[in-house]
Amino acid sequence: MAATRLIAAACVAGAWLLLCLWAWRRARRHQMQQALALQALQAPVPEDTLLVAYATQTGYAESLAAQTAESLRAGGLAVRVAALEQLDAQRLATYRRMLFVVSTYGEGDPPDAAAAFAEQMQETAAGLAGAHYAVLALGDSEYAQFCGFGHRLDDWLHAQGATPLFDLVEVDNGDPAALRHWQHHLGLLAGRSDLPDWQVPVYESWRLAAREQLNPQSQGGPCYLLTLTPPTGGACSWQAGDIAEIGPRREAAGPLLAHREYSIASLPEDGAIQLLVRQMRGADGALGLGSGWLTQIAQPGDAIDLRVRVNRNFHAPPDGRPLLLVGNGTGLAGLRALIKARRAAGHPRNWLVFGERNAAHDWFCREEIEAWRNDGTLERVDAVFSRDQADRRYVQHHLRDHAESVRAWVDAGAAIYVCGSLQGMAGGVDAALQDILGAARLQAMQRDGRYRRDVY
Repeated sequence: MAATRLIAAACVAGAWLLLCLWAWRRARRHQMQQALALQALQAPVPEDTLLVAYATQTGYAESLAAQTAESLRAGGLAVRVAALEQLDAQRLATYRRMLFVVSTYGEGDPPDAAAAFAEQMQETAAGLAGAHYAVLALGDSEYAQFCGFGHRLDDWLHAQGATPLFDLVEVDNGDPAALRHWQHHLGLLAGRSDLPDWQVPVYESWRLAAREQLNPQSQGGPCYLLTLTPPTGGACSWQAGDIAEIGPRREAAGPLLAHREYSIASLPEDGAIQLLVRQMRGADGALGLGSGWLTQIAQPGDAIDLRVRVNRNFHAPPDGRPLLLVGNGTGLAGLRALIKARRAAGHPRNWLVFGERNAAHDWFCREEIEAWRNDGTLERVDAVFSRDQADRRYVQHHLRDHAESVRAWVDAGAAIYVCGSLQGMAGGVDAALQDILGAARLQAMQRDGRYRRDVY
């Protein structure tokens, strides 16, 4: 009996020693990784290097940062990865492009290891003018300060003069849809449309019911209005502002490729998802992955792999406040759905500012928009066509020209929704609104949900 107890005690002690050895080796390995990362950070920074920084409490943000870096490197980008606690304002200022993957701990607090950096945010001006950044904020919506640290970091970076590469992405408890959206932006940054999805996608089989070209003889690429009908017995459930994720193929029976995202241009009451898709081609003339599938390879009647991603940040205001809608090109899709939702809710204080190339060929959905103007759904419609005069004019120029009206709408409680191209339009509109309203006021509107963007 005594011998049995001695053997059991020895087994327990041995297991405990092995556990201690494993924990020590794991901690040692982590320390070595941190030391190597710090050594790399202290080396001179090549001009095109992109920084991926993370702040983690449980290790989840660190693993997502590693996946982020892997995706960017697959596109040929030079990347450095670092924990936020290894950085300070001086080191940040040496990078021109930065991605942050940060968790929120408790009610809006930074992870423990990032507390010192959070204190620097209160004391230090980093001088980040000319830098570009993006934030992936991890959190739990059951807390009042959902993704609070991510939002604080985003506000601080913007206040130091840095410009967002794209809007902050919130992830609620590891929400795979939000992570797909982040990965979509990584593909754009890396110049790769074929980056594999981090998680195996689950689609429904919709059907391409109709495809209509909206801009014959346009100077730009052909743009199509697509109508997709749901599977038999499938539920049509989405809101204005939501996104259709499409699984493209290079041929009708080919394998599924990395997903592409498109703003939904219709409501469930329409009985179908409608998309505005411009056919894109690379420098070598090859069709774009998503647009090629939807506008040329797939034919009416073919099955389309589709899933809807909820995009709460671009849902219509719940009340009748004035709404200024600004967009260009296929960005009209998201704005069209919002106008439909406002019309259904009986909220008529809507001002649409839309930009394209030529009025003769690129006035998408003109009859529908003019009908909405005539019946009072749209209080004001301004169309801006860049190629119809010698000097190129875009929606941001029009906003500056009508700055007094923009301020009057905002003073009346208006929200501003922007949808369309990230390059050129979104940055130009943001700069114009900062000049018209002031940077502090525009940032406050963004925090209050009165300035929202769906840009790509």
